[in-house]
Amino acid sequence: MVRERWLVVVARNSVAIAAALIFVAPFVFVVLMSFMTSDQALTSNLWPTTWHPENFVDIFTKMPMFDYLVNTMTYALLATGFMLLSSVPAAYALAKLRWRGGTAVFVVVICMMMLPPQVVTVPLYLMWSNAGLTGTLWPLILPMLVGDAFSIFLLRQFLMTIPDTVLDAARIDGCSEWTVLVRVVVPMARPGIAATAIFQFFYAWNDYYGPLLYTSEEQANWTLSIALSQFKTLHHVEWNLVMAATLLVMAPVITVFFFAQKAFVQGVTLTGVKG
Repeated sequence: MVRERWLVVVARNSVAIAAALIFVAPFVFVVLMSFMTSDQALTSNLWPTTWHPENFVDIFTKMPMFDYLVNTMTYALLATGFMLLSSVPAAYALAKLRWRGGTAVFVVVICMMMLPPQVVTVPLYLMWSNAGLTGTLWPLILPMLVGDAFSIFLLRQFLMTIPDTVLDAARIDGCSEWTVLVRVVVPMARPGIAATAIFQFFYAWNDYYGPLLYTSEEQANWTLSIALSQFKTLHHVEWNLVMAATLLVMAPVITVFFFAQKAFVQGVTLTGVKG
């Protein structure tokens, strides 16, 4: 009996390790190729014969990657900050306030989540073009001031887990709804807010369609996602440089997730679990 259980545990661990290796293998391949020469990158050798860390310097001489890094960071941080400023109060109103039409508004939020962005591309582009903001990243940042449907939904589900008795106690003490939101709800909802912020940051960092639509003709405002695709076009033979640029794009995202993974996992785990 003990032997059978031991075999079951070993089999499960083997499957988990095999799955982990399958997911890690492409990343390892990218790392190894980024240290190769351009000639070796086109061969079947998977291990560099000589290591060339200068590839990470060469990508900055081929294209102004630092400027694209600043553009991407600006887009991601501003979009995330504006999303939190607008979506947290909206989620609080939908989760903890009783008002006529609240259910209908929540249904509209759900419908907006299911609306393909391509449906509204043309009218939105015309609107931002008339405002003179095409060629910049502002058409992607400013809409976050009116909230994001997915973020509102995710935050609303998390705020539902906060006991109403805590909020009622704050109201009895004379706190206004804004005070309750800022001093009670926000500190208690930090895991959910962190998870939502990470989702938005990752989306903005990896966004390709939006920056391509609005900044494709203005190279100075490109983001890393567009620069990476153009880098492949301009230097399609130098796969070592392409992989080095790919690691540059991935590094900030991996760093953010590494330091915020506890809050991220906690926020996702608790979201939708009503207390």
